[in-house]
Amino acid sequence: MAATPTVIFGAFDRHNFGDLLIAQVVARMLPRHERLFAGLAARDPHGDGGPHTVALSRVAAFARGRAVNVIHAGGELLTCNAWEAAVMLAPPQRVPALIAAEREWLRDTRAWAQRHVGVASLAPYALSKSALPNVRVNHLSFNAVGGVDLDARYTQLGADVLAALQSADTVSVRDSRTQALLAQRGIEGARLIPDPATMTAVLFGATIRRHAANLALREAFPRDYAAVQFSADFGDDATLDTLAAQLERVAQAHDLGVVLFRAGAAPWHDELEVYERLAVRLRAAHVRVFASLNVWDICALIAGSRIYCGSSLHGRIVAMAYALPRVNISHPDYSFGRSKHVAYVQTWEAAGIPGVVHPGNLADAVAHALASDCDALRETASALVRRYRKEFEAVVAG
Repeated sequence: MAATPTVIFGAFDRHNFGDLLIAQVVARMLPRHERLFAGLAARDPHGDGGPHTVALSRVAAFARGRAVNVIHAGGELLTCNAWEAAVMLAPPQRVPALIAAEREWLRDTRAWAQRHVGVASLAPYALSKSALPNVRVNHLSFNAVGGVDLDARYTQLGADVLAALQSADTVSVRDSRTQALLAQRGIEGARLIPDPATMTAVLFGATIRRHAANLALREAFPRDYAAVQFSADFGDDATLDTLAAQLERVAQAHDLGVVLFRAGAAPWHDELEVYERLAVRLRAAHVRVFASLNVWDICALIAGSRIYCGSSLHGRIVAMAYALPRVNISHPDYSFGRSKHVAYVQTWEAAGIPGVVHPGNLADAVAHALASDCDALRETASALVRRYRKEFEAVVAG
């Protein structure tokens, strides 16, 4: 595959910390040959550290009649439907209309998807070899993808996912639950590989250290701090009250500041306004709302923290890469049953490491996490790097 142009495809056409990060990891891991980042929509990174991305319609111009390799960069791609993708890709002024269009999408799913995201599929982030018109795909691979609630999704969506996977030359998934669900549907050769963000520290350590120096977080927080993040659906008053009480317990018990940061600015991700409402509730804690959306700034923030607490799975995975204590939080209205966070923890974390908790249990979970054995955390980080290197070579080599 070394001389073949490569298309790196994924959901880095919207601002989500994890998707932007894994795009850069995969690009660094691939052989140094001609490549193109592609998504469902064109994207200018605007200084956030993500790649310049073109829409799928531009892949043919890149190929210029040549065969190309296509690699799905990773993430929870298998269960993102066309309507969800359209909403998350939309500019803010169009979001309400697209949310209201869910019934229209359900009436004519494929035609609606073609119009709004450019792919006539219910699962547009799962490309088959036939999805790129006028392009010859030499090798199609899925790298560390997730689909933990695929069995609960529309039957048609599942059919489109399976068709794409069946056309692929290699498939790898990032958690054992997704692996089992695919095996039940006849995709029995899916390899199990950690998320690409596992490689963050070893591949981009120097870049992240430079960003840490520019952020001057140690000057703002001469003591340790907790890097805290959660999505906008935590923004109801009752949940914020609970989070505030728990974070004040954490700050006082462990002498920590609190830095609130966004792990995504696309619709349905994180909102500054929600963090600001939480900050005013944190009267007894040294708190800062971190404004930057640059992927390397966010990595530096996590890497310099004493502990990561948040709803972002990739926040946890970066903390794992730096051998830091970590706790994921889930909205109190949600069950853990089909959680991608739980699936990942069960697949890759050592026994006894805190996984996912509701906000009311956060302080106890933080205390537990901070008591984790440092050598065990470092061994997990090293083992996952070794596993990813080995399995990624198999994914791209076919």
